[in-house]
Formats: sequence, C-alpha cells, structure tokens
Amino acid sequence: MTRQSALATPQWCERHFDTPGIVFVETGSRDTEYRNGHIPGAVWIGSQEFQDHLRLGVIGGEKFEKLVGAKGIGNDDTVVLYSGAENMFAAQVYWYFKLYGHASVKLLDGGRSQWERDGRPLVVEVPNRTPTVYLAQKTDRAIRATRDDVLAAIGTKNLIDVRAPEEYRGEIFAPGSAGEAFAPGNNPHEVAQRSGHVPGAVHLEWTEVLNEDGTFKPDAELIRLYSGLDARSSCITYCWVGARSAHTWFVLRELLDWPDVQNYEGSWAEYGSLIGAPVERGAPVS
Repeated sequence: MTRQSALATPQWCERHFDTPGIVFVETGSRDTEYRNGHIPGAVWIGSQEFQDHLRLGVIGGEKFEKLVGAKGIGNDDTVVLYSGAENMFAAQVYWYFKLYGHASVKLLDGGRSQWERDGRPLVVEVPNRTPTVYLAQKTDRAIRATRDDVLAAIGTKNLIDVRAPEEYRGEIFAPGSAGEAFAPGNNPHEVAQRSGHVPGAVHLEWTEVLNEDGTFKPDAELIRLYSGLDARSSCITYCWVGARSAHTWFVLRELLDWPDVQNYEGSWAEYGSLIGAPVERGAPVS
C-alpha cells in the first residue's frame, strides 16, 4: 500500500460524494456526533458492532457479512472510513475490513475533527442504501497476531507497545483521563489482572505519528520515527484492546509498506491475564 491508496484527503472526499462504488462510513463508540451531522452520504457502523462480546474478539465471517451487507456495502466498493479520537476507531474498523479481505479501504486523513475544523459540509439525513449480499474472505492470518504468536515473538520479533508511557511502565492499567474509550470495564474483555508490558517490547505511543491537526505526518518523518526498528523484520503491535495498535499497524503496513506487520487484537486485556506469561514493568533499559 501507499499513502495515496490508503488515505483519502478531504478534497478527494468532496469530489466523490455521489460517485457510485464509494461508500463513506463513520464509526466510533457512540453515534451522537453522527446524528448531529455527518459527511453527506455516510452510513454509521459502531465499532462495537464488529466485536463478539460473548466469544470475544472480532465477529465471525457470517456476522461480518450481514453487518456490512445491511449497510449497502458491496465487495467491490471503496470504503472510506472516518471517526473522532484521531481516527483510532476508524483505523480499527479498517483493520477489520482488511482482516476479512476487503480490497479497497481508505481512511479520511485527519478524521472527523479535521473535517469539522475545515468547515466542510455535514448533513443529518441518514442515507437509505440498498442492502447487498456481501461475501467475506477467510480471515487474513498475515495481519492478525494471537497470544501464542506474541509469546513466540519475545526476543525474536519487533514488539511495539503503543499505549501511554504509564501503561507501558505498569503504573496504571489504562489512562482514564484519555476518555472512556481507554478505560477498563467498558466491555467484558477490557480487564487485565496485571499491569506492565511484554518483555522486550519497544514503546512508541500511537499518537506520535500524527500532526497537531490529527493528520498523519509525512512519510519521511514516519520513517525517522521508526528508524530504530528493522522494517524487514516481523512486527507485532499491541495496546489495551487492539484499537490504538490497529492505528500503528495502519501506519507501518499501509503507509510505510512494511511487509510483515500483525496487530494483536487481544492486546493487554488478554495478555495481562495469561497465567505464567512473562511480564516486565518499568522503563526500557537503554
């Protein structure tokens, strides 16, 4: 992937409001902002709708098909995603679409916040799209890491912890001041028995890749940011519940075109409760 294929600028979006085969999707934890005004033609899919709260983790292929098809999205459509919270939720949903093999997906650079700051059009009309018969592919194991993958990666692969420094050091579980999206207890799986980080994990907070306006930094700056890691080596990103790490996965895999990057969906909510799994606390040793 490249920046041009993975990102949509606001100008590009305005030129394609009525283009057949392009579907705008707003996502997030709540639809309050969407109901108050959204990009013309955009449908709403809550990020929680992609998660199975009984089995835990992403919903299965059949449920994914029904959810996406009900919104009038076809396999050949280009899906343009955006959200608040610096596109964190949108990046997670982008990863879900790629996990099930959707070919053409983009993130709106800067997300909802940048769109609003620019004074671009918002409407309250909810589009009535004709449902489709959507066919999901088998889950792409090349972009999804499991707990076993993480355990096997200790000392052998790049592990990137993208949480806040206090989370990485084990001082807190999740930064409540960052908003409810990061606070443990919102979902049944957002619980961990221990704080800390995976041994050997490099810490690089997910927001470091963003400009002040929420857009992504230029490629040259992103490359410098990750210059301490070998782009040719396998890499696993993780956070608390796989959302912030999906954002970093997007940067490495889709913008910088690193060949082998996986997002650990279970992240610390799962790893922090594994009996016998090694855990470290404190700042990394320089």
